[in-house]
Amino acid sequence: MNEVLPQLDELLFSSVEGVLIESVEVTDTVVRVEARTTAGRAACPECGYWSGRIHGSYLRFPRDLPTAGKLVVVSLRVRRFVCAEDSCTRKTFAEQVPGLTRRFGRRTERLRSTLVSVGLALAGRAGALMTDAFKIPVSRNTLLRLIASLPDPATTTPRVVGVDEYAQRKGRIYGTVLVDVETRRPIDLLPDREADTLAAWLAERPGIEIVCRDRAPFFAEGATRGAPQALQVADRWHLWHNLGEAAEKCVYRHRGCLRPTPAQPEEPQEEPEPTASSPWPTGHRFAERTRAKHATIHALLAAGHSKRSVARQLGMTLNTILRFSRATTPEEMFTGQWQSRATRLDDYKPYLDQRWQEGCTNAWKLWEEIKEQGYPRGYASVRDYVSRTLRGKPQPVGPRPPSARAVTRWILTHPDALPEGDRLHLKAALANCPELTALAEHVRSFAHMVTDLQGDRLPEWIEAASATAELPSLCHFAQHLLRDLDAVTAGLTLPWNSGVVEGHVNRIKMLKRQMFGRAGFELLRKRVLLA
Repeated sequence: MNEVLPQLDELLFSSVEGVLIESVEVTDTVVRVEARTTAGRAACPECGYWSGRIHGSYLRFPRDLPTAGKLVVVSLRVRRFVCAEDSCTRKTFAEQVPGLTRRFGRRTERLRSTLVSVGLALAGRAGALMTDAFKIPVSRNTLLRLIASLPDPATTTPRVVGVDEYAQRKGRIYGTVLVDVETRRPIDLLPDREADTLAAWLAERPGIEIVCRDRAPFFAEGATRGAPQALQVADRWHLWHNLGEAAEKCVYRHRGCLRPTPAQPEEPQEEPEPTASSPWPTGHRFAERTRAKHATIHALLAAGHSKRSVARQLGMTLNTILRFSRATTPEEMFTGQWQSRATRLDDYKPYLDQRWQEGCTNAWKLWEEIKEQGYPRGYASVRDYVSRTLRGKPQPVGPRPPSARAVTRWILTHPDALPEGDRLHLKAALANCPELTALAEHVRSFAHMVTDLQGDRLPEWIEAASATAELPSLCHFAQHLLRDLDAVTAGLTLPWNSGVVEGHVNRIKMLKRQMFGRAGFELLRKRVLLA
């Protein structure tokens, strides 16, 4: 054993000074190591005065990393020293072993650092399951407390910083993430996305030279006030995304041009004479019930029963039997408040009929369209009108026209990357509409500026796009660029962008899902900055 102890000392406490192993006891489940401290003196944590006067000693039992699947417990004898400084408020103090123990700690520092690494990677619940596999079981709350107790990492002022928002609670609470674009590391998280908060953060770091951001007004204002010396760069992806949204609105506005003109028949066909139809569709519960009652009453009357006898047999009043007996057909009974009432949908039915003939058969899409026109009611009435009335109407014969989103995707895709079928469909769609042809030219011109970093051509493009009165969405997008012209020009000229920031926003979403509702701002900030 005398030869084994030095080897264990070197193996277990190679990075720790002032610890001597006295004995090792191994059982079926536990490895107990008895050790003691050997330092001659210790520094008072209150005044920093070094003392060598020993007041007493006591045992500490910190848990260590398991070995061979067995729990390791260190029985460490530490000493309590007397502070020799008269002005110090402490009379005695216990010594701590750097790298092994800390005040009130029940785990060794290496076990604590291992649990912290698990918590940063997997958070509470999943991390607790992983510690069970490591034979060092702790609760999920313990892991979260260890993460919350970590200090913030030391950071330097970045030269190029990226700014973007992330959702703490989607649609309600948003924060701001800041990333060093050059090192691709997160720097800080802010609890909101207000311009004042961002301006205060940037004002504390005057060494920032470039700020990469989207075109949100609160980020633009915060960067202008907090870092007036920095160059602001609008992100190219957001510019392209905004152009895509404007292009889709333009295509949707000219969706009538997407359907090819049907060929006119050589000889006019005679329209068949309209046949008399029931004023109420077959299958309606009121109509079917009325038809059944009418047939039953007339059958009993034809069999020789009197009207009073029929009323007794069917449980109806005599007046009801008289009204049914006078009606030669059940359709004569289709009167009342549920027949031919005026509804708020009546004003929009011509538009619904037109869209149905154009090929739009999605009731939800039709409801969204008339809702934008001012329809005040819900989706159910549109669904009922489509299923009961429009489903039976014939649609134009021919191929279904492409959707506005599909045509927009074709326009936004590089021509060399389009499949042959999509290229032919796009050519046919543009041939019927000069406005969409102009839109495609403007989009491709903007794409050349984005890919080739030709920001000097932006004023010329804005002037050309603003002159397209037939494409109001594109005109509005071009005029909106003038409000942030310097940042947009820099974004289309310099190689910097916010792509790395978007990656960290997605990472924050993953961390929030891992934490199962425990992703408060402080805890989430620790994981983002330290993981």
